[in-house]
Amino acid sequence: MEALGSIGAGVAVAVENLFPPIPSEVVLPLAGFTASQGSIVLWEVLVWTTVGSVVGALALYGLGAWLGPVRLRRIVDRMPLMKVSDVDRTDEWFARHGSKAVFFGRMIPIFRSLISIPAGVQRMPLVRFTLLTAAGSAIWNTVFVLAGYLLGEQWQSIEQYADGLQVVVVAAVIVAVTVFVVMRVRQRASATGSAEERATAAESSSDAAPADAQGAHGTMEG
Repeated sequence: MEALGSIGAGVAVAVENLFPPIPSEVVLPLAGFTASQGSIVLWEVLVWTTVGSVVGALALYGLGAWLGPVRLRRIVDRMPLMKVSDVDRTDEWFARHGSKAVFFGRMIPIFRSLISIPAGVQRMPLVRFTLLTAAGSAIWNTVFVLAGYLLGEQWQSIEQYADGLQVVVVAAVIVAVTVFVVMRVRQRASATGSAEERATAAESSSDAAPADAQGAHGTMEG
């Protein structure tokens, strides 16, 4: 961290936005600890890490803007268990809660990076997106940098709490995805069953029609 300096810490945070496995929860406290040793300046760390967060978020925003709603619908339409209507519902939700999602999403592991993509797809006004990202990132970065600064050589103890938070988020995502898959599979099975019942009923009706006609013909002859 002494070799990277404040700007290097900002670059590391920017890269973390693009590649979430790089843990900002380790970079930020370490930067705070280094600042407590006088090797780098605290306020510079806070500024540059926030700038790095914004730069990384803007890159993913650009990806979402390039993807766009039309291309996204085409991709979703080819995915198993997904419906184009899922994109429409997501668009409606983001239109109502997008600002809160971007701001608070900057403080949630995993979503901190991913939330920028739907913002780009929806073409959220760039100024609003940048300000909300900067505000949310500044809070998140400040908490971890100051924790490392105040804890000093014990800065690594922050990692266990950050890991715990990430486990909770990942577990919630797994549960949500599992519930979604189970519900969608059941819907598909129900739809398939209904279609088979209608087909069977149609075949029965078509088989019964000639018999009825033959019976009617025999009655007329009699």
